[in-house]
Amino acid sequence: MYDLIIKGGHVIDPANDIDDDMDVAVVGDRIAAVDRDIPSEKAGKVANVDGYYVTPGLIDIHLHAYGGYKGWMFPDEHVLPHGVTTVVDTGGAGWKKFEHFRETIIADSRTRVLALINIVGAGMEGAVEQDTSEMDPIPCAAMISKYPEHVIGSKTAHFGGPGWEAVDGAIEAARRSGTIAMMDFAPKPTRSYRDLLLDKMSPGDIHTHMYAQHIPLLDENKQVNDYVIEARDKGIIFDLGHGGGSFWFRIAIPSIEQGFLPDTISTDLHKNSALIPNANMTTTMSKCLNMGMSLPDVIMRSTSNPARMIRRAELGTLRVGAEADIAVLDLQYGDFGFVDSGRARMGGDKRLQCMFTVRAGQVVWDLNGLTRPEWNTIDEYRRAE
Repeated sequence: MYDLIIKGGHVIDPANDIDDDMDVAVVGDRIAAVDRDIPSEKAGKVANVDGYYVTPGLIDIHLHAYGGYKGWMFPDEHVLPHGVTTVVDTGGAGWKKFEHFRETIIADSRTRVLALINIVGAGMEGAVEQDTSEMDPIPCAAMISKYPEHVIGSKTAHFGGPGWEAVDGAIEAARRSGTIAMMDFAPKPTRSYRDLLLDKMSPGDIHTHMYAQHIPLLDENKQVNDYVIEARDKGIIFDLGHGGGSFWFRIAIPSIEQGFLPDTISTDLHKNSALIPNANMTTTMSKCLNMGMSLPDVIMRSTSNPARMIRRAELGTLRVGAEADIAVLDLQYGDFGFVDSGRARMGGDKRLQCMFTVRAGQVVWDLNGLTRPEWNTIDEYRRAE
């Protein structure tokens, strides 16, 4: 009846308000059942996950999976081992390069790869990001609209000029295409963070790198600025966006202690952030746990919240009939340490590790072989299915 039963785990599925001991059954590429005590004899394969957490496949809405930007990395090898089944490339390609990205990376990845198109036509290629003549919202919007199955909106990043050209262009491209814009923003005397949030951005737009050192999230008394709270009330989305330089404990911890949590947890994973400060998804989630966030909060901000924010409500859920993207996580307790973008350490006693990942019904990562048969039970010793 079922191809796979993930049995004996604790399911956390915020989209369906499930936080309980449940089994999950898969047929083909779909979730077939989420229930108590699904009989093992009804499946061709049973994975015993007693003591582990079972969640929807994780969604990372900020990483780099396309060239031009020298830090890009192929997604499968770097995200599937961390339970991530959906990623959003954030502006690696502009409208001039997106179709090449689609053909060379998106089409060949087992990970579901979505994209934000850079307002800079050439994309993240160094000095060209400062060329305002490349910031044309009309062809950017046209490319977004041409590939709605892959593209969720527009992106601006790394513009160092005094004006609003990059922000205004990305926002116009998003409005023309009926999508959202993500802002990687550095305040200048001529363009403030307050003005970005309250005057430029619209509800549903995303500010990433919320806990970066250069972002005035906190006032001089280390309190979350009133206008930041006003922006959230307005509907602006705040994304963690760890990266190599954009996540600082000295900003994040006081903010979280005051209840200003990220709406979405993302990694800004690239070649540099993947090393020190180890900005993969499970480690970034573990940092959030050790800064005081609850496990259900962390799971919600890594599954159902990002699915809603990128307007893909069919993702981030274990709903029966949904595509079978699943993460099995071990919450470990011990003496651990975590490093931020300032290369400072924070001790912690909790750490998440991905035990196995299911993408579209197929087991694509299995740390301890929980879904594999024992070697001495295979009658004909060959590659097991």
